[in-house]
Amino acid sequence: MYYLGLARGYRALDLARWLLTAGAAAVVAAFLLRALGRALAEPTGGPDRLLWCLPPLAAVAWFAAVAARAVPAQHPERITGLAAAGVGPGRIRLLIAGEIALACALGSGLTLLLFLVLRNDIAGPSLAADIGMGVPLPVAAPVTLLAVPTLVAGVAAACAVRFPDTLPGRPAEPARPRWSARRLALPAPLLLAGIGLELYGLRPGATDAERTLDLPGGLPATSPALLAGWTLAALALALWTGPLLALAGRLTVIRRPSPLRLLAGRALTAQAPRLGTPLAVLTGVSALLLVAGREWSRHDTDVPALLLVEGLLILACAVAALAARLLELRGDRRDTLAVLDRLGTPAGLLTGTLALRALAAGTVLLVTGGLTLALCPLR
Repeated sequence: MYYLGLARGYRALDLARWLLTAGAAAVVAAFLLRALGRALAEPTGGPDRLLWCLPPLAAVAWFAAVAARAVPAQHPERITGLAAAGVGPGRIRLLIAGEIALACALGSGLTLLLFLVLRNDIAGPSLAADIGMGVPLPVAAPVTLLAVPTLVAGVAAACAVRFPDTLPGRPAEPARPRWSARRLALPAPLLLAGIGLELYGLRPGATDAERTLDLPGGLPATSPALLAGWTLAALALALWTGPLLALAGRLTVIRRPSPLRLLAGRALTAQAPRLGTPLAVLTGVSALLLVAGREWSRHDTDVPALLLVEGLLILACAVAALAARLLELRGDRRDTLAVLDRLGTPAGLLTGTLALRALAAGTVLLVTGGLTLALCPLR
């Protein structure tokens, strides 16, 4: 009954979040059921097919976590009412996680229904191997597989919600440590190690015989040293995203800033710790897709349909997670914006502040994303 009441009070953003969660879970469920159908038709290679389902499953869990954390900021009145009714923090966390898990369960259920309908002698020969046509289907297998996205998304959502964010009147969350030169220097060893591994893999004495690591999707083979080096370098650049955002905010307010620069710089510095992670994830996913697209176009390789759908799903989850985090930050700044409005702040000033923050953040992402692409070992 609680979730029915929530559905009656859904706004456009709530409905979009619910539909995105259900749709992403439905696609992951389709991947899992395809792996099951392939395993029934061709028993060999089952674990490899399930491993292909892990990246989109992780993307759905990431989006579920960010979306669940944004719920208290978007609906403070709901959390206030639950707290006034005597609902504790643990149950509030479970209620938010249950809303996410319910959306995933409904999306997975629709996929299972479509899977069973196709197995009823409706699918053509092209889909026969993907759905295991003609092979008896164990009842427990699809139920177990489809419980995985629901449980993973629910657990991720429950772990993401913080008690101070959910319960009004609790002490404020302690301030996060300020970004300093020390925090900027921490990822440097990872970057140096990654560049060192890449230089070792690209040394003049290296031969094509060392490229023993076959990549999926028709991508060229590479050596373990090159791939490990690029991974370390990309991780270091991702860790630098938050500190660089804070540094960009500080640089915006130097030397007698105008009100526009002051508001933009202070806001960007304050939001950098929470905005850095989703931006880093989106930048990393975009870099991977651009690298794969460049190699496919260079070698004139047909793009595998399954790999393309997985990449688009991961990218969509990364974009949706960033949008959810932006909505969360906007909800946290609701009181500040109300004060500025009462002071008579021009609307153009707030719009210019938003544009300046977007420009500074975009510059940081161009730097980190461009370096990630430049260090790619695929040539």
